[in-house]
Amino acid sequence: MAKRIPWLALIPPVIFVGVAGLFLSGMFTDDRDVLPSTREGLAAPAIEEIAVGDLPSFDHASLADGQVKVVNFWASWCAPCRVEHPFLLELSADVPVYGVNRDRTEAQAMAFLDELGNPFSAVVWDRKNRQSIEWGVYALPETFVLDGDGTVLFHLRGPINEPLLEKRIRPAIASGSAE
Repeated sequence: MAKRIPWLALIPPVIFVGVAGLFLSGMFTDDRDVLPSTREGLAAPAIEEIAVGDLPSFDHASLADGQVKVVNFWASWCAPCRVEHPFLLELSADVPVYGVNRDRTEAQAMAFLDELGNPFSAVVWDRKNRQSIEWGVYALPETFVLDGDGTVLFHLRGPINEPLLEKRIRPAIASGSAE
């Protein structure tokens, strides 16, 4: 006679499969608005101008120069930053892209840009991570679209990909340009 499995023994595997399914579905979503940004609609926080090597840097006044722009927080050790880099290069042909680097040393940031190309009009170094805290950045990469007055129009957590570039970032840039 075959042994019967008590029905209570099935509960843990069923719960595990359910939770794993939720995590898996979350990995493939393009909706990054699940955690809404507290910065959208507000003026961009201050930027401390700390140059990275001999690259041009920017300050807070540069963010409100009348031109729509993108601000990207990144680091050389960040694998998703490497994945999104070609999209930043593509985007930089249309709009100024400013970089805020979170590496431990300037040499790491320079090596990354030397290897993959530099999409940034200007870069500052967030040496003590204070700027990231002020901007509400908690994981790299994070990207902000700013209007000409320096107001945050759109905030993306995570790497840029083709659908997000076309469906979210470019429309945000266009809305900022239309103002």
